[in-house]
Amino acid sequence: MFSFRTTSLEDQLDKALLEGRVGCFCTQNCWDTERGRYMYDIFAQRGNLQVIFSPRDTELTPLTNHIEFTLDELKNLNAVVVEIQDVGVRYFNYTKDVFRLMDALKSMKDDAPSLYVVDHINPAGRVVEGTMPSSVQEDNVPKVAHRHGLTLGELANLYYHEIGAKFALHVVSAMATDSNKQLMPWTIAPSSDIPGLFTCDMYSGGGLWNNTNISPAIGTARPYEYIGAPFVKTASAENVPLAEGVLLRPCSFTPSCGRYEGKKCFGYQIMLEPGVEYHSLIHTLQLIRYFRERYQEFRLEDGFEAKLSDQVLLDYINGTVSLEDMKEHVKVEEQKWIRKAKKFTLYDDLPYRIK
Repeated sequence: MFSFRTTSLEDQLDKALLEGRVGCFCTQNCWDTERGRYMYDIFAQRGNLQVIFSPRDTELTPLTNHIEFTLDELKNLNAVVVEIQDVGVRYFNYTKDVFRLMDALKSMKDDAPSLYVVDHINPAGRVVEGTMPSSVQEDNVPKVAHRHGLTLGELANLYYHEIGAKFALHVVSAMATDSNKQLMPWTIAPSSDIPGLFTCDMYSGGGLWNNTNISPAIGTARPYEYIGAPFVKTASAENVPLAEGVLLRPCSFTPSCGRYEGKKCFGYQIMLEPGVEYHSLIHTLQLIRYFRERYQEFRLEDGFEAKLSDQVLLDYINGTVSLEDMKEHVKVEEQKWIRKAKKFTLYDDLPYRIK
């Protein structure tokens, strides 16, 4: 059973929420600016909050972007309420955790608690980039484009139907409270490596760097805006692939954690001109091919092929497909994804591709 709710979570009259045992699956983004409290405070005040599933460390702690749970913790619950801030890209860890939760609920069959998803605006907007998985792919990832243009509630609706789930799924509209109107969706950072406004525009392509030996500057204040490694020798940005409305600045940075912790990296800052709709995936693929052809030290690492999940894009990186053919492939696949996505949208505005 699926339903779309247009009143706030606090106003829902379901017995599972009012009297049942409730678990809250959330990040810092479950703060309600209108009422000045966190989502789980509703159930703490009612006396029926049983467990909070959240990242193991304090917010913005590097390298802790997962929410863990066990089947045993779910078994005695009547409802699980999810509230995270998705960032519009299929490999965002917290969103993958939600899909992992949905797989677990499906496995519980008739014993599964009801699932409530408190929706948020997508900070990456309705823009679509990339292709649906067509080869080996990551676990707990639905068949959506790299940058999907949907909200978390819409993704949950899609994944629910993809896996043939039977548990009750209820999505609470992002417009049900004023919280989404009072703050921009990136004001409270969605995770430690997605700290601000531009990060979501960079992440659809930039997330691929995490499976190479080029650092996307995790452990600095500007992840995914900076890329580099100790072995890079920065040339004039004129020699590096550019995208329309994008500037590259040779730079250096030293990550405080993660890959190359404490080591000086050389590379580039990716800067967007105002108003530009940046196709991060295509530009990142161009940059990966550039680094692959220029540096013997460059390598793709475990998980890269599954994250990319498209043989044509991989062939482009390997130099056997032209840029023009790769772009045409992406265009066709984006059009296919948009046709599919429209079946699961819950709001008036629709996903679109960058022309």
